[in-house]
Amino acid sequence: MLRVLAVDDERPALEELLYLLRADSRIRSAEGATDATEALRRIGRAIDADPDGDDGIDVVFLDIHMPGLTGLDVARLLAGFARPPQIVFVTAHEGFAVQAFDLKAVDYVLKPVRRERLAEAVRRVRELVLAQHAGGPPDREPGRAAPGPAEPGRAGADRGAGPAVVPGPAGEQIPVELGGVTRFVPVDEITYVEAQGDYARLHTAEGSHLVRIPLSTLEERWASRGFVRIHRSHLVALGRIDELRLDAGATSVRVGAAELAVSRRHARQLRDLLMQPRNP
Repeated sequence: MLRVLAVDDERPALEELLYLLRADSRIRSAEGATDATEALRRIGRAIDADPDGDDGIDVVFLDIHMPGLTGLDVARLLAGFARPPQIVFVTAHEGFAVQAFDLKAVDYVLKPVRRERLAEAVRRVRELVLAQHAGGPPDREPGRAAPGPAEPGRAGADRGAGPAVVPGPAGEQIPVELGGVTRFVPVDEITYVEAQGDYARLHTAEGSHLVRIPLSTLEERWASRGFVRIHRSHLVALGRIDELRLDAGATSVRVGAAELAVSRRHARQLRDLLMQPRNP
């Protein structure tokens, strides 16, 4: 069972998070801290004490925006410890996902926290902690969360939700979960991406897949691979655009059978990009 420290400078948010954590049968203990200094003091004591005792800490559920040291600062400090606890970020801001996974966070949960989403984060942490106690390597790579099922009640959850995606070199394949089977989707086959809360739906010619990562993260990571933002809800592979349409001042693009609106703020940039010669 997991020993948890939750850190949030907003007392109501902290109390709600602790309530949800303590209701989970996989949690042995859950204590709270309202600032980074207190959190680091408790973690230091836990590391110095018996790691298997009641004062030990397996995972820190960590807010990002706090006075003084931020949650990211705390994670960077913990990375220097010999046996640091696992980190799960809990925040209202999706824009720090890249930094969070670069710091080897197990998960990135957006507020308001839903019970089902938190339960999935606990599952991921528990798998890693059990693997470490068994003497095996954690079942994840740095910067990549372990795969898990889709959140109940989310649009498109029937296709499954895969791990957080950290795109890499050309030819990369993204693992996605579908009915208990992991499928590997080449990034080059993705035609466009659709935002769905703190998830993104990857569209290919054969179908679509849900992954647990914000659209803004994919926009930053895939810019060099020809993906462009055309709307707050859509990221498109430039080479997959078949038509650019102008109708009564409104701009849209056709990508295969899909017609996607282009926002005014992105229309000029998109037209300029499409006018440039494409590589054969």
